[in-house]
Amino acid sequence: MKVLMTADTVGGVWTYALQLARAASDIEFVIATMGRLPSESQRIAAGALPNVTLISSDWKLEWMDDPWDDLVRAGVWLLDLESEHSPDFIHLNGYAHGVLPFTRPKLIVAHSCVLSWWDAVKNEPLPRSWKHYHDAVERGLASADLLVAPSAWMLGALQRHYRFATPSKLIHNGRSPLPPVPQRRERNSIFAAGRIWDEAKNLSAVVDAAPQLEWSVRVAGDGGSNITNVEHLGILDEEAMAEAYADAGIYLFPALYEPFGLSVLEAALSGCALILGDIASLREIWGDAAIYVPPRDVAAIVDVANALIADDDRRRALAAAATQRARQFTAERMAAQYRQVYLNRTARPAVAASAQPEARA
Repeated sequence: MKVLMTADTVGGVWTYALQLARAASDIEFVIATMGRLPSESQRIAAGALPNVTLISSDWKLEWMDDPWDDLVRAGVWLLDLESEHSPDFIHLNGYAHGVLPFTRPKLIVAHSCVLSWWDAVKNEPLPRSWKHYHDAVERGLASADLLVAPSAWMLGALQRHYRFATPSKLIHNGRSPLPPVPQRRERNSIFAAGRIWDEAKNLSAVVDAAPQLEWSVRVAGDGGSNITNVEHLGILDEEAMAEAYADAGIYLFPALYEPFGLSVLEAALSGCALILGDIASLREIWGDAAIYVPPRDVAAIVDVANALIADDDRRRALAAAATQRARQFTAERMAAQYRQVYLNRTARPAVAASAQPEARA
């Protein structure tokens, strides 16, 4: 079986795509990337998978500023890729291209969306300037054969913000453990990861809390700088992230919005105790295997983190619970569910290829 999958190189969708491809080694993936060209480390990671063909572009993503001309050009490009590679299935990790007249069945995976992001982060109505985005997402959702989301919360958010009757399915994200690193005798630091400029990750609250925390704080991701009690590590590859998680006793992630949270899963698999933003999606995924804090309350974050630092037994128990919970979200389990979706959908009649030129025009 061959799958044409879109992905972006900007956020967690890239990790998700490679984890799925690695676990579903019996499926050939043609991964078409947008957003920006892959970094050298991303190219190396994709090149290490014999079942992946990476085809890159820097077409804008639908949530970027004025992306519409790029989305049209990217749509033509994707239809050409389908014609050239003859996949059995189309796996879209974005919304707008759901309207394209692919000849094969297509699913959309909802990793996030601007409307639910805005609702959680800004807590105010979305500006009218985003109506074009809303309409493009809604049309894409309505045109797909199946909608998949990594949490029930995300499915509910889409149903609140858009009108569509597309069948939907919950498939949790998953990943394999990070590369092994030597066991640390002392794990006496706090780690946080994410794009500093993304208000949803709310890493500014980590930085604000840091001067009052009993342990040093290390932050990985795009943007940021060293300030009081904060060491900024920049963008790290998988091996360096494994080292950073292994050094930390606590993973602090006071998110305002997070439909799943791959970085939280990585931290839990690496043996970190979890302090997370008290939002419905993270409670859904992590249950009682984490401590939750009001994400905008810096004083509460300080109190909870310092209390956990002072209580070795509770911290170790919490880390063990997080690791046990994380083992439910394996890449193999995720891949098995997607494989079944691909097989079920490709067994149904596809759109006739002779209809494509008229629709495409």
